[in-house]
Amino acid sequence: MSAADLGAAPGAGRGPAPGAEGGAQPGGGLPAGAVRDRGTAGLVARRLASNLSSVLVSVLVIGVLWIGFIKLYHVPAVVARSPLQVYRYLFTAKLDKVHALRSAAGNRKVLFHNLKTTLGDASVAYVAGFVIAMAVSCVFVLQRTVEQAFMPVALVLRSVPLIAMTPLLTLIFGRSILAVTVIGGIVCFFPALINIVYGLRSAPKSSLDLMAAYGAGRLTTLRKVLVPNALPSIFASLRINVPAAMIGALLAEWLATNKGSGAEMLTVLNTSDYGELWAAFVLVTAVTVLAYSVVSAIEAAVLARYAPDVVGGAKG
Repeated sequence: MSAADLGAAPGAGRGPAPGAEGGAQPGGGLPAGAVRDRGTAGLVARRLASNLSSVLVSVLVIGVLWIGFIKLYHVPAVVARSPLQVYRYLFTAKLDKVHALRSAAGNRKVLFHNLKTTLGDASVAYVAGFVIAMAVSCVFVLQRTVEQAFMPVALVLRSVPLIAMTPLLTLIFGRSILAVTVIGGIVCFFPALINIVYGLRSAPKSSLDLMAAYGAGRLTTLRKVLVPNALPSIFASLRINVPAAMIGALLAEWLATNKGSGAEMLTVLNTSDYGELWAAFVLVTAVTVLAYSVVSAIEAAVLARYAPDVVGGAKG
């Protein structure tokens, strides 16, 4: 036997080793990208299931506290509505023409019509507030002098209660969707601005030094280092802005547009239709929680792919 035979690796001539190009891949022969995508999908499903489980537990706890609050503070029956009464209002109520009471189907039609308007208003405010906050944050990080000039102005504006500014904003922007965008966008803008600026500035110094060593410009560094590193803060802003956008939309509807669930709540409060008031509140809250869970699931997918160290990586 020759030295070449002795030095030959076991299995030589039998094709590429497992894991080599063209050979078997981890995950039952699937390409690495497919394994990663499947792991990401599994992570998203687990995050969504976990969120929904938490929501169910929260619903039970809130239901108990709701009933306890009514009994403890002896809320008058004409005002108070229990969870069971809200359920009946939405799903089992019968038409009563004598007392001018709608059926459950009629109640849902009115509530969902107004909720659709509110969701549209909240979506516009959500997108506008986040996009402007993202753009301003990038400018602040790239140009410190701009931040030093305008951040105090932003803080002064934020210190003024929005409800006091709303009449003036209504006079300026009218009672159209533009007023909703401005009012709701202001509610979403400031929390997002603070979070995103913090995230953009938390990039490791070693990564910044490496980009500087290769002669990368500010925009390249922003795109390749700062924004990817800030993804957790960006998604934190997106989650926080879900209830903020809903609050901004309701406020604009109360004080500016006189449409949607916000205007509906104000109207039924004046007419003492407390069944519709409680039902509208429950629907707005439920939709907000659902939207928050969806954003959280999207966050899990994006971070698993682009910032796996934050969530521990996708599991295959």
